[in-house]
Amino acid sequence: MKKLLLFLCFLAIGSLMANAKIKPTQLTCEYLKNPSVVDFQQPRLAWINVAGDDERGQLQTAFQIRVATTKDQLQNPDLWDSKKVESDASTRVEYDGDKLASRQDCWWQVRVWDKNGEVSEWSEPAFWHMGLLNENDWQAKWIGVPWQGEEALPKPGRNLGGDGNRLQELPPPAPLFRKEFSASKQIEKAVAYVTGLGYFEMYLNGEKVGDDVLVPNQTNYGKRPGLPGQFIPVDDNFREYKVMYLAYDISDEMVSGANTFGAILGNGFYNPAKHWDLGYGSPRLLMQVHITYSDGTEDVIVSDESWKVSKSPILMDMVFYGEHYDARLEQDGWCSPGFDDSAWENAVLRKAPEGKLMAHTAHPDKVYETLEPIRIEKMYNGNYKVDFGVEISGWVRLKNVEGPEGHKVEINYMSNTFSGDNSYIFKGEGKENYAARFNWFVFREVEIINWPGVLEPENICAEAINTYIEESADFETSNPLFNEVNKIWKRSQTDNMHGGIASDCPHRERSPYTGDGQVACVTVMHNFDAQNFYYKWIQDIIGAQNVETGYVPNGAPWQPGCGGGVAWGAAVNILPWEFYMHYGAKDMLVEAYEPMKEYVRYMQTWVDDEGIMYSQRVGLNGEVLRWFNLGDWVTPGDLPADELVHTFYFWRCADITAKTAALLGNNKEAKKYAELAEATKQAFHKRFFDAEKGTYGNSGANIFALKMGVPEAEYQRVIKALKENIKKNKGHLDTGIFGTQFFFEVLTENGMHDLAYEAMNKKEEPGYGRWLTLGATTSWENWDTGGSHNHPMFGGGLVWLYRQLAGMQADEEIPGYRHIIFHPQPVEEMEFAKYYNKTPYGQAGIKWQQDEGKLNVDITVPVGCTATVILPGADFVADENEGVKIVSQAQNELVLEVGSGTYNFSN
Repeated sequence: MKKLLLFLCFLAIGSLMANAKIKPTQLTCEYLKNPSVVDFQQPRLAWINVAGDDERGQLQTAFQIRVATTKDQLQNPDLWDSKKVESDASTRVEYDGDKLASRQDCWWQVRVWDKNGEVSEWSEPAFWHMGLLNENDWQAKWIGVPWQGEEALPKPGRNLGGDGNRLQELPPPAPLFRKEFSASKQIEKAVAYVTGLGYFEMYLNGEKVGDDVLVPNQTNYGKRPGLPGQFIPVDDNFREYKVMYLAYDISDEMVSGANTFGAILGNGFYNPAKHWDLGYGSPRLLMQVHITYSDGTEDVIVSDESWKVSKSPILMDMVFYGEHYDARLEQDGWCSPGFDDSAWENAVLRKAPEGKLMAHTAHPDKVYETLEPIRIEKMYNGNYKVDFGVEISGWVRLKNVEGPEGHKVEINYMSNTFSGDNSYIFKGEGKENYAARFNWFVFREVEIINWPGVLEPENICAEAINTYIEESADFETSNPLFNEVNKIWKRSQTDNMHGGIASDCPHRERSPYTGDGQVACVTVMHNFDAQNFYYKWIQDIIGAQNVETGYVPNGAPWQPGCGGGVAWGAAVNILPWEFYMHYGAKDMLVEAYEPMKEYVRYMQTWVDDEGIMYSQRVGLNGEVLRWFNLGDWVTPGDLPADELVHTFYFWRCADITAKTAALLGNNKEAKKYAELAEATKQAFHKRFFDAEKGTYGNSGANIFALKMGVPEAEYQRVIKALKENIKKNKGHLDTGIFGTQFFFEVLTENGMHDLAYEAMNKKEEPGYGRWLTLGATTSWENWDTGGSHNHPMFGGGLVWLYRQLAGMQADEEIPGYRHIIFHPQPVEEMEFAKYYNKTPYGQAGIKWQQDEGKLNVDITVPVGCTATVILPGADFVADENEGVKIVSQAQNELVLEVGSGTYNFSN
């Protein structure tokens, strides 16, 4: 009884001490919630502080972190107690405790002190698990199957249509692997470290382990000697090669006594057999399971030649060609104890890829959404057409269906571009279920061919698959077209996120184009919590750099079908900078600075004596190859001159590199690159400005010039020329993917907000609205109907909706939304606009609403952040004066400064 009273007393004291008006929530490690595997010796931790609804100006003044090997030990942490640290940092806080060991569990909590010096309660516990940190920790061997050799399937010719979409030389069926093991003691903990190339699924005691699909993430797995001989020839001299492995805690799935480990391998991008790509080898598996018993002893199960292998019912799986499945070949119980595997063969050893094994501290692909049919139609030929309402990348799942043994059903995925064949042969023994495993398809509708009986809605659904990413923003306006444009772009973006990269299109090429990635990245960050996604992909882009020349290819991980040019490689400068701007992670700039400099060095090899960059890289025949040297892409009319676009991106990369150097304290190099950027700007003006016509040209040329900054003496002439061109185009844009990124914001920033609105609001070609009038549910590759109908690259221009129309921007001087600039810019045609997003410090956002000349503005500023509020007029009043400071007041503009909290302003 005394102990109980003492405990209650301590609880009461603790609650009295925790008087802070803020509390830490949403703990993450390496941008992940409770990551299952981490191999950084000093993982970076983060949390988001939240305050009560009525709190203003709140901020964190100190924090304390504690880390322990078990959850129970947190009150007396055995790994790290930071003690009280006077700091407002709540992102990318480095672990600084005892050295972490391989396979170590790490539980952690944080508490914070508010602006009044009051301490919060401890947060809810969070977790991370350390991977295998040393090369010699790996005892497992890479294994494959004896009916395949080491080599990848031969690469077919460059044929794009008809039977060229079908592979002539098919691979053998996907292999099954199994290993039995008997646990003679009580199991305390069991963790499997596993990877398989190209894709794998792990099984234990008859059940699939984990809810991920299409793993591991795509990386540059190893050396490919054939790369220099491809159509787009690139030396195999990259900065990094790596293979990602996952960790699964299988403690609850293992039992005392007999257990069986299983795996299925798919070809993936390791063995693609496509002219766009170049393979690495045949499928192979690596698995190492550590089992800890309650008495402290351990067993280690490793993949080796003792594993048994057989062929699966997956007759063919190829990431570009589809999947065929024959249920008659299923071997019931193949991954369960007691199965008779006497007819199975032994696995064979495979060469280890050259890539370094690295922890999969990144989101995998998952089933992102399940869609039910909105319409099922029986066609004239007896087949069924099923409509799921929107175009997705994923697959169809057949549920509880019946058919006679040997009956073959084909699933024809309907989009404007082929994405693979799919068929299923019934086993004929009751209700059956099926979905593809190692390929995704692109479709809104499917045609089900040769269905046995009546297809009911409950028998079929569609599963959208993509790299897991959380939608973080809420954007809405009174203009339905803007809402729908944003919606279809988001769908296209997630359709193109697989394997921790963003592709150009999810069907035809499926390739990680760096140019498409950099031009849309700001829009992605304005709609999704993309911290973990881009951290992984930026490492891929840095890793794809040529260590000798500094060249960064058009895709990363590199695939030799990726055509592009200067703006594609510029992703190595642009993506880290935009990541820093949006998330405030200075360590990203530290990692990217040398690669930035190296790419600028490469660019300089194409700069002439007048300071103009014009890349003319040659192909195998010694002649200039267009697919190395693109400028802008898919304008509705003529393209701007390639050398103009090259020089613009040379300026942009030099400018970013200069700013990065300054932030990192390297003032000498900051001056060097700033002078280079300025000289490039002057050279751009001298070469491309037409003094007689007062213009740099159309198709985005004037847009690029204004983005750089034009001489004051010529500014009004350039503005006049731009307006005239837009008028000539009946208010439409005339830009390609790179010009479109800047088009709308450049107009608004230069006093043409009305023209930006008009162009964004167009329903005719060229314009986003044209796709909607044609029934699109995703964004397209071209302004017209040609090409792919699932391309997110034109999304770059949509940032205007959030930053200019709604009016919320990060401040370059204090990035990561630590300081926010709210500048609503209403237009007469609209009643309201709102934009809220989850920043590294919590939700920030704005909503403006206007009615009969009155404007009402609501803003939200996260804990620890400040904001400048720029209102269109001097006659605004705040709901309360607390925390609101007037910075300046003029007839047409009121500028305020506020701290964290929610505010309302109206005139």
